[in-house]
Amino acid sequence: MPKLFAVALYILILIIIAIVSKRKQQTSSDFLLGGRKMNFWLTALAAHASDMSSWIFIAYPAVIFSLGLFQAWAAIGLTLFMFINWSLIAPRLRKETEKYNSLTLSSYLESKFKDTTGFIRVFTAIISLIYYTIYISSGLVGLGILLNSIFGISLILGTTIGILIIIPYLFVGGYVTLAWTDFFQGIFLLLVILFVPLFLLSDMPSLPSILEKISSMNHLKPFFPDSSFSTIISIILLTCGWGLGYFGQPIILTKFMGIKNVTDMPKAKWIGVSWQILALCGATLIGVIAISYFQQSQLDPQHVFISIVLQNFSPFFAGFILCAILGATITCMDSQVLVLASNLTEDFYKRIWNKKASSKKLIFISRVNICIVAFIAYIISIFSTESIFNMVSYAWFGLGASFGPIIIFSLYTKNTNRFGAYAGILSGAIIAGIWPWINKLTSTSTPTLIPGFFISSLSIWTISKLTKSYKEKQKSLR
Repeated sequence: MPKLFAVALYILILIIIAIVSKRKQQTSSDFLLGGRKMNFWLTALAAHASDMSSWIFIAYPAVIFSLGLFQAWAAIGLTLFMFINWSLIAPRLRKETEKYNSLTLSSYLESKFKDTTGFIRVFTAIISLIYYTIYISSGLVGLGILLNSIFGISLILGTTIGILIIIPYLFVGGYVTLAWTDFFQGIFLLLVILFVPLFLLSDMPSLPSILEKISSMNHLKPFFPDSSFSTIISIILLTCGWGLGYFGQPIILTKFMGIKNVTDMPKAKWIGVSWQILALCGATLIGVIAISYFQQSQLDPQHVFISIVLQNFSPFFAGFILCAILGATITCMDSQVLVLASNLTEDFYKRIWNKKASSKKLIFISRVNICIVAFIAYIISIFSTESIFNMVSYAWFGLGASFGPIIIFSLYTKNTNRFGAYAGILSGAIIAGIWPWINKLTSTSTPTLIPGFFISSLSIWTISKLTKSYKEKQKSLR
């Protein structure tokens, strides 16, 4: 009962935020992009909190627990590349999308490359639908695990309750609601992920002694095993294999698009990256403590954070702490659902069926699409047998390889054309989709994002160059 009361109280706070924020949006631009009026605090925490999801509480500590501190190089890569993303992508993307009056990345790319066929919008919307439904499904699985652990209900029932919690307040609020809930939940998430490991360390051996003990466990790979060439390559692959994905994540890029003043980007960057460093340090500590705490246990790695909290805190306090997982999942999933709803509304409905639709009509269609996307993700989550880590990585790599290269080319090159954009988006999506099976067939472990990002970039450059040469040749023959 105390745990149920804590969860209910947390959900009530979110509902109040949604109702209040609803008054701040009157147009489809407000609903989908906040009218580009977000301050740097909201932008910073929204971009980072919506990024982490239950991955930071469940999936990431699980791989540290299972494989060792070497996996922390992924966190270092994420932090490094998010800093680069803020520095090189965010300011230019904000200016360019306002210049073309674009509410989605698809509409921006269409305008940027003068694509009158509508192919770019269709390709990006379909790819987003495929990969984001998998991403959203991973969040629902995380909610199922959370509610199963707290209340002892089945995973399917937990997932069902999760979807019923998530959809209503997004259905009411939209982009502004997400910004404010991201802000609130970003602060709450950070406090929890730092408090829990620091509290546990106060009753455990010193951290150096824990790390020394862990280093003697043969099944775990240490942070820096040796200075051999193969180890250096593995570190580079792990850092870039996750970090490159930031350049192609619509839920983060749309947060950049919504900031009010481009001059505030540096402030948002330092706030956001500081938050990320602290949050990932806390999550890494949770994984390290779990190794020491459950060393003789056969516990499912995905349950280590939840089990530690339930065993060390009173029912009400444990319930409130675990709401951080609920908050992180809601923050990420609703951003993903809104991005997909935006694609379906702006890039399908408005672009193809009703170009003169009113703002009121577009908001209504957006809300219908929210329900459709959530239902598809719910069905996938029920039948999926993959771990949260595998589902998140598959979606993250797919989106990063599909959209990252073309976003960079659109902002920093002048010779890229729509044919190169077609080739880059499609090749990145296809390579990222099939590479896990190539790894299995060849018994290798190359991170999917590396070949996907490279082949997408090569396709953009090559096809743009070839089509330009062909057009110039045709023109000269006339």
